[in-house]
Amino acid sequence: MAKYSQAASNKVGEVLHEQKEGKLKSGTGRKVTSRKQAIAIGLSEARKEGAKVPEKQD
Repeated sequence: MAKYSQAASNKVGEVLHEQKEGKLKSGTGRKVTSRKQAIAIGLSEARKEGAKVPEKQD
């Protein structure tokens, strides 16, 4: 199984909290309702911040 850093885990947690409150927006500006999409956004943001996150899978 892939290893994720604690920083990545924290970022995903923050994003999921935002999504639950209804404040999380996608790149197009629409509200995110899917939990899977919220996790993907969190991992993407963690990657940009330099956290240890495995490469995207196609």
